[in-house]
Formats: sequence, structure tokens, C-alpha cells
Amino acid sequence: MAAVQIDDYGPWTTSPAPRRETDLQALQARLFATVADFLGDRDGYAFTGRFDNMVGVANRIPPETFERLQERVRNRYPVTVSVGVGTAPTPAAALDAAGGVLREAGSAQRPDRREVLGHRTEDGASPGTVTVAHFDLVDATGEFTDRVSPARATHTIRRVALDLGEHLREEHDAVTQFVGGDNVIAVCPPLDRRDLDAAREHVHERTGVELQVGVGHGPTAHAAGDDAKHALEQCRETGDRIHGPWEAADD
Repeated sequence: MAAVQIDDYGPWTTSPAPRRETDLQALQARLFATVADFLGDRDGYAFTGRFDNMVGVANRIPPETFERLQERVRNRYPVTVSVGVGTAPTPAAALDAAGGVLREAGSAQRPDRREVLGHRTEDGASPGTVTVAHFDLVDATGEFTDRVSPARATHTIRRVALDLGEHLREEHDAVTQFVGGDNVIAVCPPLDRRDLDAAREHVHERTGVELQVGVGHGPTAHAAGDDAKHALEQCRETGDRIHGPWEAADD
């Protein structure tokens, strides 16, 4: 996992005077697109995180490759980024390790911290197979988009993502991110049907919302995520609530 953090961003947003919020949002969106394209070109995934702090799934991407991202950002934007890369037995542990690289290098608002790049490995781990679970709400358009206000729909879907993410983190050390619309992606250790049913039931009990999920495995985030997307389409077509590699194994 990779943690991408804008360097000394807070002071920049207020110098020489507070900048317009729309300008900040536009810069963050463009910067995320650059990070997403960089990782996507290398079969990785990118998540917005908090925009000034972004998250990447970087299996099979050598850590030193992120020097090219830093150069790209430096040449295109009025800010720079630092990158921590973590390798660990679980996605959450890997992201914690990546964040630790940045924290040890100094505060995100320290003016002399620029373009840190480091890699930490925990417990002798090495990059292995990625598991992606791609969730979405069952009939989100009919239940929310076409029935309630945009504010209420957004609040409900964000709450679903938060409850799901907390459950998967506590139970499986997964990293879960809302990715737009009614979609939530979890990067996790291998999960079986029982694990996924428990996650779906947890969210349903807390929010009343029903989820469906497609699961994929692969050597990279793109490979696993592509399989997960196809599995989710199987759910939509068949009415199943969970679809994954077990079906192929059964065949």
C-alpha cells in the first residue's frame, strides 16, 4: 500500500491570503487524477482518502518508481508530494506502515519536509495476491437517487461506507474506501462467503441498507478489481448478493 501526502499544504492554502475553496477543490481533483493515472498505468488502484492524503494499492510496483510521480507533480502543480510505501501481511497493516514512513520523516506541515520517499516492510512480508471486494447498494437508484433528496442519499451512502469500512477493518484488517455513486471497494485478505455475509448483515442491521458484492483475486489491484467488477455484474444479473472465485472453483 502507498500513502501519498501533499507537503506543507495547509500554509499554501492560506498564503498570501486564504484561497477560494473552489480553487482548492479543483487542484485536489486534478492532483488525484494524476495520482490515479500514475497508479492505473501500473495496474494499481488509487483512492481519494482525504484528498490531501491519498491511498494507493501498489502491489508489484517497485517503491522507487514513485520518484516519477513526485517529478510529475512537481512539474505540474504548485505543491509537492511525499510517498510512503508499506508491505505487510494485511492491507491495513501495510497502509499503517506506509503512513509510518511519512510520520517519521516529520510533520505534514513542516516547511523543510519535501518529497520524502520511503518503504517499510513489516514481519518479512512480500507482495502477494490482492483481494478486492467491490460492494454496491441493491437498487440504489430506485431506493435513493429517484426517491429522496441528494443530501439524504449522500448521507446514507456515506454512512454505509463508514459502517462497512469499520467492520472490515476490525474483523479482517481491510482498507475500505467509498469510490463514488453507491460503490465501496475493500482491499482485504481473502474472505469467504461467511465473512461477506457477516459484513452485509452488519451494515443491514445498522443502516437498513442491503448490499451486494463481487470479489476478485489477482497479482495486482487491477487484475483483482476487474474480476470483482465482473463478479458484481453477476450479482446484478442473477439477483445473488455475493459472487466470487468460489463459483469458478465449483464449476
